[in-house]
Amino acid sequence: MAKFFPELSGRLEQLVAAFSGRRVAVVGHARPDGDCIGSQVGLARILQAAGHDVVCVNGDPVPRRLEYLVPGMPFLRPEGVPALPADLAAVFVDCADHARVGGRLQSRFAGPVGNIDHHLSNPAYAQVNLVDSSAAATSEILAGTALDSGLTIDPLAAQALYTGILTDTGQFRFSSTTRRCFVLAGELVARGADPARIGYELYERESVGRLKLLQSFLASLRMECGGRVCIGSLDEATFKATGTGQEDTEGLVDYARSIDGVEIAALVERRLNGTAKASLRAKEALYRVDTVAAQFGGGGHACAAGLNVKAAPQDFEARLLAAIVARLAEIDGSKLPPH
Repeated sequence: MAKFFPELSGRLEQLVAAFSGRRVAVVGHARPDGDCIGSQVGLARILQAAGHDVVCVNGDPVPRRLEYLVPGMPFLRPEGVPALPADLAAVFVDCADHARVGGRLQSRFAGPVGNIDHHLSNPAYAQVNLVDSSAAATSEILAGTALDSGLTIDPLAAQALYTGILTDTGQFRFSSTTRRCFVLAGELVARGADPARIGYELYERESVGRLKLLQSFLASLRMECGGRVCIGSLDEATFKATGTGQEDTEGLVDYARSIDGVEIAALVERRLNGTAKASLRAKEALYRVDTVAAQFGGGGHACAAGLNVKAAPQDFEARLLAAIVARLAEIDGSKLPPH
């Protein structure tokens, strides 16, 4: 049978071999999403099946709707990391760059052994890198390379990896979805993933507070650039009033992107400490919103990117909009016929 990831053939085996005799930390990015937690749990269980002692590490808590993936799997926060052995080997998953895990974990794991990721901007910063930007999810890379290498994917690993593929393809709707995604999803179901349970946990356990947060976000939407751009925002007071947190913003920006005629959407979060976060979404890969995010120190995918600004100026939204408009102008220019 043809390999799912022939270009990465053998690298996961190489990574597993590099962990021989060492405890392993599977490290995910700050503000973890479905693909991050799914990749962490999936890889951790694959490594455990290969005989390794494994722990997962995150800068932020596991989101409520993803807690069904983690029973029995140790998840540590940064404050628990100093007590770990000094020779702990780290593998970063779903982290576009070394800094994506947050400052405390970046300094603790200064030289990661492994880097498994699907972001376009990933610079291959580890000793062993499994990076493929054609993949819709890091979980897709892990599922495919594990199957290519004949490694064990138990039912809990299958559940986690299916979750990562499902969430990062937007329930198999985004343009990054390929035949390979569906084939691997089927293989994971054959190994114990339960689509009905996953769908329930992810999409049928909304809190009242999150629905109120969505209401506030929708009320904030404004159309720009002749309806081609839609921007919405949330502030600290809104989070406090609705009893919600950062994990409750997951997926909100997709409502703005779904509006007919909108090509690029943005969600801006402003915090009392002066920081700002923006999530960018585009309907087509040609818009390369990762290049917009990069102007503010962020990154991501062609259709989905994000950024964090530690000292956001008052006119931050105006600057972000200007960058988006400039990107649209570039695209419009590239579409013009040659003179």
